[in-house]
Amino acid sequence: MAAHAIVTVFSALADETRLDIVARLATGDATLSELAEHYDMSIQAVSKHLSVLEEAGVVSRRREAQRRPARLEAGVFDLMTKWIERYRQNAEARYQRLDQLLTQLDDQAPGNDKPDNDKGATT
Repeated sequence: MAAHAIVTVFSALADETRLDIVARLATGDATLSELAEHYDMSIQAVSKHLSVLEEAGVVSRRREAQRRPARLEAGVFDLMTKWIERYRQNAEARYQRLDQLLTQLDDQAPGNDKPDNDKGATT
């Protein structure tokens, strides 16, 4: 997925209403009217939010007789997940290296000598 496409998707999802629309569509397809019932805004405003999501490729709309239900495009989320996972793995590797370094430093710190079998015994 191109960097521009990722930015477009994240920008579309940055709005609270659009994020809520995506959450609603995750449970099933819905028409503009069905979605608009849940918001205290005009149907035109909801339509604009839906258009932003559609332009970003997050949702698609198709014609079914007189209805135009919106559908969540799960493929976009699969691509985003792969993109995020790549950076998560890099971050995880850095944290593991940091943990190793901190363990080494702790082992080398004065006063962290490990007792020998004879030195730790009490009589």
